[in-house]
Amino acid sequence: MTPASPVNYQQVIPEVINAMGEVHTPMDALGLPRSLHHLVQLRASQLNQCAFCVKMHTREAREDGETDERLDRLVVWDHCSDFTPREKAALAWTEALTQLDRRTDYAALRTALREHFSDVEIGVLTATVAMINLWNRIQISRH
Repeated sequence: MTPASPVNYQQVIPEVINAMGEVHTPMDALGLPRSLHHLVQLRASQLNQCAFCVKMHTREAREDGETDERLDRLVVWDHCSDFTPREKAALAWTEALTQLDRRTDYAALRTALREHFSDVEIGVLTATVAMINLWNRIQISRH
């Protein structure tokens, strides 16, 4: 191993990595649709330029029935009619929480979210965005 070698996190901090993986079980139990879960994870991974996660979440989305057409246009979700208003609100929230900008109007984004989601769903959506950003950063640190 050289000083520049990637850290094997599963080997050196297995309790932390395992705990991170365990958080998805209670989040999934709260009922955010898998289709939306995949779109959110994939969009954040695209923004974070995490090739490993983009590949994994694209595959998982396809396995759960997502279409190639929608996956191909996810990068331009706000410029096409492939996504529902509910999905667009979630994707806007995902982008705002992934690319932090002091000028973002979170109140307006929450207002749009509340047109389509309960507070519990917004909580799960927010946790999903936070977790994929964490996973992306761990994976990217291995490049």
